Amino acid sequence: MKQKVIIIGGATASGKSSLAMELAKKLNTEIISCDSMQVYKEMNIGTAKPSIKDMKFVKHYMIDIINPDEDFNVVKYVSMVNPLIEDILSRNKIPIIVGGTGLYVEALMNNIDFSEESTDLDYRKKMEKVAKEKGNEEIHNMLKEIDIDSANRLSINDTKRIIRALEVYHTTGKTITYYNSISKNKDSKYDFILFGIDVPREELYQRINDRVDKMIEKGLVNEVEKIYNKYSKFPTAMQGLGYKEVIRYLKEEITLEEMIELIKKETRHYAKRQITWFKAYKSIIWLSPQSSIEETIQKM
Repeated sequence: MKQKVIIIGGATASGKSSLAMELAKKLNTEIISCDSMQVYKEMNIGTAKPSIKDMKFVKHYMIDIINPDEDFNVVKYVSMVNPLIEDILSRNKIPIIVGGTGLYVEALMNNIDFSEESTDLDYRKKMEKVAKEKGNEEIHNMLKEIDIDSANRLSINDTKRIIRALEVYHTTGKTITYYNSISKNKDSKYDFILFGIDVPREELYQRINDRVDKMIEKGLVNEVEKIYNKYSKFPTAMQGLGYKEVIRYLKEEITLEEMIELIKKETRHYAKRQITWFKAYKSIIWLSPQSSIEETIQKM
């Protein structure tokens, strides 16, 4: 029989981290973060990382592993997480992977093979320049021409992943959709159990608004300003929700009030896309916010 691996996915602010902590305590196991921003050191408030107390109580991986001026992507994530899964399983524990970065979840569950993929930083910078000078619609249209499925799946505002999709095609001659299709034909090594927390939309949006307010109170602006002043480049880090909006405020492009409302709005939009992404999985087991740990374990 295949060994079980638990994934808790879904929208931001839905309660994934709390569920993962309770489940990890009950099963005496460890947690692997599946968040493309929590990998960065110093980026704590805006990424809603687990508390130091939680990380001392339950072992967490893939948090605080690189500096904000370093690049990170799905290829690096998968190459680092697969050995972690093996290590946890070898100690007779069930790994719990938690986070809302759908692309990373998809790469793990579908055993996506990026072995042929290479990176072209010059091409990436060229596309970033195109996006900056001509707007995201330009690069989104470029993606439509080569990979309509990826273009339909990605928001026009998701600059990072649009450029990544273009870069994959540029370097390999094959689309991300192609890699997904050949990977889905492969039999996964693990028995992935995918959970999602189904929070009513209005309640979820209120949670998001409250979370953003708390981030501001905790000092998000100061956090971003320190990082922005410390590092000279941000290949990926400053594209994160909350961070790019604060940068605009620091550059005096928008007011503090506009910045806060923009973070809330963009986070709500992101949550909507996350919900759409995870609902596409027919195997997902939806839990209510009131579901007990015992109920969750019974559904495994």
